[in-house]
Amino acid sequence: MTPLGRLAPTPSGLLHLGNARSFLLAWLWARGNVLLRIEDIDKPRCKPEFTKAAIEDLEWLALVATGVRNASDGTATAAFQSTRTVLYRNHLQSLAQRGRAYPCTCTRRDIEEASSAPHGDEGVIYPGTCRGKWRDAAHAKADTGREPAWRFLWDGPPVVFHDELHGDVTVDPATLGDFVLWRRDDLPSYQLAVAVDDALQGITQVLRGRDLLFSTARQLAIQRALGLPSPAAWAHVPFIQDGTGRRMAKRDGDLSLRTLREHGADARRVTGFLAWTAGLIGKPEPATAKELVGEFRVQKLGRDDFVLAESHVDWLLNRDQ
Repeated sequence: MTPLGRLAPTPSGLLHLGNARSFLLAWLWARGNVLLRIEDIDKPRCKPEFTKAAIEDLEWLALVATGVRNASDGTATAAFQSTRTVLYRNHLQSLAQRGRAYPCTCTRRDIEEASSAPHGDEGVIYPGTCRGKWRDAAHAKADTGREPAWRFLWDGPPVVFHDELHGDVTVDPATLGDFVLWRRDDLPSYQLAVAVDDALQGITQVLRGRDLLFSTARQLAIQRALGLPSPAAWAHVPFIQDGTGRRMAKRDGDLSLRTLREHGADARRVTGFLAWTAGLIGKPEPATAKELVGEFRVQKLGRDDFVLAESHVDWLLNRDQ
């Protein structure tokens, strides 16, 4: 079976070098057979100008074809999560009918003030306060006056999966708690949307940042509860740090791909540099994604973050001559 990966930018800011490296590695692992999916369900944070910029950056790096258009025009090569809300809602209803989703009226303060309030990878672990408390969302709202969110009822045995960099990963549901499937502002959660899309879009392998390692367990749990297929292979890669010990973030505008392009960076230098930071080639040198396909082995990827120095930026901008 031909592998299918995905490039899934969230248009809440400009893409940076860390985003670009993950997308390049995902493209190389799938040998270019990738779906472009714009994860724009968070309407308050996602902006059309960032969607446009992300597509232009990926076209510049030759990771997607030039001329990508919105999926609603019927000829697109990209999928937009913002067009699939009804689909996600249908799967939420299916989970509720199966007893795997329940309404929750707890506020952030309620959760933080709960006894012990241990922390997980996404903050305070939800203690299950509303489990079995309401018949449905209408009951919850009538009783409390609050618009409820919906949570996944996550119990049972640990979720086990194999990661190409981290080996066998075992996640006990109790260590992460019941997580949000549908927000109280009537938007689907990242976990639900990605789980449904990966299954229905036929994604067979996922490469993304190591901060999402535990999200994989959540998404596998959703897919199994719905009887949906799951990707067969996973790889959660390290970050590029900005020199101060912080992983690169979209707030780091001076290191965005847009800014580098405006200062004269060449796409081949950026691509070759990112391949070098991932351990695919022995030194930074200009290259295209297609030229790097033969160099890619997922086993070559390390687990250590790469720390960006000023000399690296000089090389990217060809100021080292």
